Amino acid sequence: MKLDSKVPEGPLAEKWTRHKFNLKLVNPANKRKYEVIVVGTGLAGASAAATLAELGYNVKAFCFQDSPRRAHSIAAQGGINAAKNYQNDGDSVYRLFYDTIKGGDYRAREANVYRLAEVSVNIIDQCVAQGVPFAREYGGLLANRSFGGAQVSRTFYARGQTGQQLLLGAYSAMSRQIAAGKIKMYPRTEMLELVVHDGKARGIITRNLITGKIERHSAHAVLLCTGGYGNVYYLSTNAMGSNATAIWRAHKKGAFFGNPCFTQIHPTCIPVSGDHQSKLTLMSESLRNDGRVWVPKKVGDTRPPHEIPEEERDYFLERKYPSFGNLVPRDVASRNVKYVCDEGRGVGASKMAVYLDFADAIKRDGIDVIRAKYGNLFDIYEKITGEDPYKTPMRIYPAVHYTMGGLWVDYNLMTTIPGLFALGEANFSDHGANRLGASALMQGLADGYFIIPYTLGDYLATIGWNDRISTDHPAFAEAEQEVKDRIGTLLGINGKKTVDQFHKELGKIMWDYCGMSRNAEGLKGAKEKIRQLREEYWQNVRVGGTNEELNITLEKALRVADFLELGELMVDDALHREESCGGHFREEYQTPDGEALRNDEKFAYVAAWEYKGPNQPHQLHKEELIFENVKLTQRSYK
Repeated sequence: MKLDSKVPEGPLAEKWTRHKFNLKLVNPANKRKYEVIVVGTGLAGASAAATLAELGYNVKAFCFQDSPRRAHSIAAQGGINAAKNYQNDGDSVYRLFYDTIKGGDYRAREANVYRLAEVSVNIIDQCVAQGVPFAREYGGLLANRSFGGAQVSRTFYARGQTGQQLLLGAYSAMSRQIAAGKIKMYPRTEMLELVVHDGKARGIITRNLITGKIERHSAHAVLLCTGGYGNVYYLSTNAMGSNATAIWRAHKKGAFFGNPCFTQIHPTCIPVSGDHQSKLTLMSESLRNDGRVWVPKKVGDTRPPHEIPEEERDYFLERKYPSFGNLVPRDVASRNVKYVCDEGRGVGASKMAVYLDFADAIKRDGIDVIRAKYGNLFDIYEKITGEDPYKTPMRIYPAVHYTMGGLWVDYNLMTTIPGLFALGEANFSDHGANRLGASALMQGLADGYFIIPYTLGDYLATIGWNDRISTDHPAFAEAEQEVKDRIGTLLGINGKKTVDQFHKELGKIMWDYCGMSRNAEGLKGAKEKIRQLREEYWQNVRVGGTNEELNITLEKALRVADFLELGELMVDDALHREESCGGHFREEYQTPDGEALRNDEKFAYVAAWEYKGPNQPHQLHKEELIFENVKLTQRSYK
């Protein structure tokens, strides 16, 4: 199968405008005849559902939380990028495009990234109109701050809770359509299978998480807006319920998986404190605007931070990257934090942390200014660690945060299964091998508010409203039976190890061998370990309870079963990509000073993997990346 990205012809700056004109339309009266399923109600899902319903489509929206307001998008702290150039500091749509392409280490489609930068300016207007309380300057204008990988201030924010405020805006728009009867909301309902017939996505099979009831839902198109798969590592900054089941079931039904090994490690997270932990907590990248990252110059220095004089501190990011300083991209910052800890210069009891120090900022601007910017983040830190960051430096260490990989989609956000679309973090994204900070919210809302309303309409106009099958169709019965069989098998194993034990073991394998740095020997060993763990899982996992009840262990068991398969594909992808780029750092391929060394001649492509059946190797398909507007260069932030 040849991958067709459907990128339109013409100059980069005109592609999206021309494409919108060439797309087919559905007239307003006919929109009422179409049903659309939206799975996931975070920023991508809520914005898509609200916008499509506003246009007149009939939408069914599903989330496993008790309310769309609990989607993991609320955890985003620092901000959302947009090329408004309010600071008059040289920003533009092209500069945001360039920073994003460069930040992703030249492993993303030019056309998609430019479109993202282009519609970013509309997102801010949309959200302000909804009442999102962005921070403002004294005169009332929207405020901006800087984020990693950029030398301009383009990040709009609402203190340290930007994701929550943006989601409340999308949720309010969605609630309006629920009240109008255009959206039917299904909370506490999890998608467990995609229904495909005659090569097209026809609907989904779900499980009611309260009663265990298995249900069928039919539609003309299915939109997956289910976020990323960072929880394959067990410990991550993701909500504990975040999972890959929706996109993995779609993958096994024919949707190609793009760049699965491209995962983002966020440099500023509260360090692991013990084996008891089930998740990690993010400290926003925005803190690096005012916080300075440092470690002692001497190996094994155990003095408290206030006793270490300035001349005995190593502000290593400022030293190595004078142009960007502490605001280098996340992959660069994370690797350097790992390097200094590996040298024995880490701080805290575990020695796996570095300091993020606000003393200079407090001295310069005053404690009230810092509290106004970051107060809720400082409060979170103090509640978790018992330390006051106004008085002593924060301790931070990298943690899994985001996944750039996901279902492969074309320019219209459609997967390799016609009628199945993937939005936001669920697709293989516009971020290449490394996402810049404050760009996840931008992509989710761009996809939902401003892209899918056009591209979905084109698909629906092409198939017509009669091209839909009923839930009585054999394809639905077959998919439902697959779900029931899988549940029955898990409940019937009655082994000796808990689901969490298996998940922790998988997470440790992934972190050790497919985490911040990777090598061929480790990856080959990891593949075999995951295979053995998966075999043991299906023989020795203990789930307990029944399907016909609230059974959280069963929910986890189904998700971990999928993680065990996805983990092996991530390892395969990391092993085949014999280069270092962005968040994918192969130890064999690095520059003399320890930076990522790309191989553009052999690997300037999107790796799209096709599922070929149980215990069969995946088939690799390549979408060659063509760069006509930027020159491929070695990334430098020095």
